[in-house]
Amino acid sequence: MSSLQLTMQEPVFQVEYRVIYGDTDAGSVVYNANYLRFFEIGRTEMMRAWAIPYKEIEQQGLILPVTETYLRYKAPAFYDDLITIAASLAELKKVSCRFHYRITRRMEEKEQLLVKGFTNHACVNRQGKLTPFPEKIRQRIDGMRQM
Repeated sequence: MSSLQLTMQEPVFQVEYRVIYGDTDAGSVVYNANYLRFFEIGRTEMMRAWAIPYKEIEQQGLILPVTETYLRYKAPAFYDDLITIAASLAELKKVSCRFHYRITRRMEEKEQLLVKGFTNHACVNRQGKLTPFPEKIRQRIDGMRQM
């Protein structure tokens, strides 16, 4: 069993998502790989709201591919559940960044942790070569920490 600590650094962005039938398997349980899509929803909406839309990053000839993921499943989500996806910027380096996530569901008066994890991303140009974040983008992303 993993004891990896995944601290959600402030500020933490949250977005709600209603699980659709297409997210689930035959038992109406969310298929495990779909949690990576949920992580992406949290990350892209956080970036759009607080820093810079991914579309603008791509317009500058850069891509932020996922280079590493970690997911720790704690409880299943089901069809029609309203889940909360929380995302935070954990680390920003010269050519990479890391986001942490928590996915929860409201159960009566408390939150139930469903999944926690992280994604690491490289900053690469269209040719796939590692490229430093341009200063303007770096400032906007790093500015999320001061929110």
